[in-house]
Amino acid sequence: MLHNFGAGRDGANPSASLLFDAAGNLYGTTATGGNFTACNLGCGTVFELVPGADGKWTEKVLHRFDSKDGDGPNASLIFDEAGNIFGTTTYGGLGQCTSEQGVKGCGTVFELMPGAGQWTETVLCDFSSYSDGEYPSARLIFDTAGNLYSTSLYGGQNGSGTVFELKPGVGGTWMETVLYGFGGTDGEYPLAGLVFDAARNLYGTTYYGVNGNTGIVFELTRKAGTWTETVLHAFCHVGGCPDGEQSQAGLILDESGNVYGTATQGGLYGYGVVFEIVHADDGR
Repeated sequence: MLHNFGAGRDGANPSASLLFDAAGNLYGTTATGGNFTACNLGCGTVFELVPGADGKWTEKVLHRFDSKDGDGPNASLIFDEAGNIFGTTTYGGLGQCTSEQGVKGCGTVFELMPGAGQWTETVLCDFSSYSDGEYPSARLIFDTAGNLYSTSLYGGQNGSGTVFELKPGVGGTWMETVLYGFGGTDGEYPLAGLVFDAARNLYGTTYYGVNGNTGIVFELTRKAGTWTETVLHAFCHVGGCPDGEQSQAGLILDESGNVYGTATQGGLYGYGVVFEIVHADDGR
């Protein structure tokens, strides 16, 4: 056991995967705990675990969210080449959204920069309205130009979630662009993050959509600055779907461009599946 969270200021309810740095330290998030003054259950934390010579690990809280800068970091983190940390919070920020549980804010994208013994947080994007997305719950990814990409669970033009991009600008500012807004028949509620293929097309999943409450696997292709969605697979719309139902995890691709993922329900026994979607050029 490397660390036991005590539901206190060191964080509580870690729900995302961990990240190593080059020195072998671990980094992660807790969805609650930390700052109990601003949030009833605590707004969540970013933490580091450092291994010692005696085999014990020491936790250090790098940041405690205070609702205005985010609340509920549910996704794993990423590093840039300079060692800065980037992540999302599902709630919090200055937006006017209110969840079904009464949690305020539409969510944020944040950066943590290491300094002399402490880390400094900057909010890169403060989701503020239905149109620019609500409740980002997934991990970010970088492209080769240093732009960030991910999904928001709700919001967008039709309210069913978005794929968004953040571009760095002058003076440390970042500009958000909604690349695609889901509308129901093309997917609803993307819970997971995205992945690029070799041609820089984006792939992801939605929890619902197309055939009702079963979800899809999608591809976004950019042409002349516009992103077009293709539904690669729509899970069936009846109970006990043999091909799976309700995918809420990210995808991976092999060298041939074949797509792999999971669905939480459906399949032969109704308890979920691992699936592959074969690329047209694979020859199978």
